[in-house]
Amino acid sequence: MTGNHPSHIDLPHGILRFPTFLPDATLGVVRAVDSGDVEAAGIDALVMNTFHLMQQPGTSTIQALGGLHAMSGWRGPILTDSGGFQAYSLIREQPKLGALTDNGIVVWPEGMARKIQLTPEKCVQLQISYGADIVMCLDDCTHVDDPAEVQALSVRRTIAWAERCRTEFDRLLAQKRQLERRPLLFAVVQGGASVELRTRCAEALLAIGFDGYGYGGWPLDADGNLVTEMLNLTRSLIPVEYPLHGLGVGHPLNITAAAAMGYQTFDSALPTRDARRGRLYTFTRTLPFPDGRGSDAAPRPSLLAPGNTWFRYIYITDDKYIKDARPVEDGCDCVTCRRYSRGYLRHLYRANEAAFQRLATIHNLRFMARLMEALRHG
Repeated sequence: MTGNHPSHIDLPHGILRFPTFLPDATLGVVRAVDSGDVEAAGIDALVMNTFHLMQQPGTSTIQALGGLHAMSGWRGPILTDSGGFQAYSLIREQPKLGALTDNGIVVWPEGMARKIQLTPEKCVQLQISYGADIVMCLDDCTHVDDPAEVQALSVRRTIAWAERCRTEFDRLLAQKRQLERRPLLFAVVQGGASVELRTRCAEALLAIGFDGYGYGGWPLDADGNLVTEMLNLTRSLIPVEYPLHGLGVGHPLNITAAAAMGYQTFDSALPTRDARRGRLYTFTRTLPFPDGRGSDAAPRPSLLAPGNTWFRYIYITDDKYIKDARPVEDGCDCVTCRRYSRGYLRHLYRANEAAFQRLATIHNLRFMARLMEALRHG
């Protein structure tokens, strides 16, 4: 125990530098782009989803294609989400489609002839068989506003499931002694907005022992604001030498706030979804460069300073961009900004051309990679 925040972790498919943003490649692909585009944007790792992948294309197909890395052509680290949040969301919206029990999650997807059962053991078995670099324990996800009895049940199940995941993970790795580098196992801290439950969950998970941890539960309140008190509490409960993942934290301002608390990794579909809908991310002239100075050699404030002086949206569908020959962002080195204008991107969007989604996604991914670079040096 060094007592210091780690600067990176060494994984089977590469080094993951902190902080870092992992785009959601739910079904083995980041929508609208391929693995080469994502790599060229400077993204280090991806998140893929066990719950969805086991349904489509299916485990036997993934294994026949050589695992997630070979199937998707992605050469960097992959974190596989357990699928607990997705199952929770589905059941919360349509209770008739499934149930959470002490043994795991049961889902009856519409249009499928058989039910899907996701136990802690199966969750780990699938992620290991897919070749994941970071395996996430199955957890019982809740919303921050769920009642106390729901939160208490979630914590009890999350702890019990994590212990079963730990046992199964160790059993499977004991059978794979030829591995040069083993994957890591992360557990998820639940507890909603309760200090007592969050503390109980974190302490129990630390006693079991994991390689890293995640903030569990929806990270935003009913008004869409980051639940900073609970995020801060969870970071304070997990010793700083352990990586802490902010599940679902993806807005640039929220990432910088969580990074200031000591969170190292983040994942969300927000930046790429925004891109496809025409909301592009840009830095203002206050972007700090790795040496802490701007392009005109004038001192620049840190991204972690209070207030937003460094980020804004461009809504590329606005009429004011019809004849705008400028790139999305001056100074951005992505292929979109190097070769195409705002006016052309607006034209592609209005013409419903698939090229728009690719070019917009590339830009937002490059923005996120540049944000991570600035935070590492900031």
